[in-house]
Amino acid sequence: MPLQRRLPKRGFTNIFKKEYAVINVDDLNRFGPDALVDPAAFREAGLVKKMRDGIKLLGNGELAHPVVVRIHKASKAAMEKVEAAGGRVELI
Repeated sequence: MPLQRRLPKRGFTNIFKKEYAVINVDDLNRFGPDALVDPAAFREAGLVKKMRDGIKLLGNGELAHPVVVRIHKASKAAMEKVEAAGGRVELI
């Protein structure tokens, strides 16, 4: 009996799972104040190499100035931090 048939098969892989490119709130500091940050701006800045199913904003770090972020998905903590700095998050 070959080895690959003797070993147990475990787990499940969801073929419909969405994979997002991840950006943290701290990464938004490299853009200027009151800047409009969209997926094209993330790609130009080198923060996103592969788009996958979209971009997700996570809440790690602090934001120093207000920015307007147009993004596919964002965590609740990230949205609160951007709005506390005076900016806003627009989901596309």
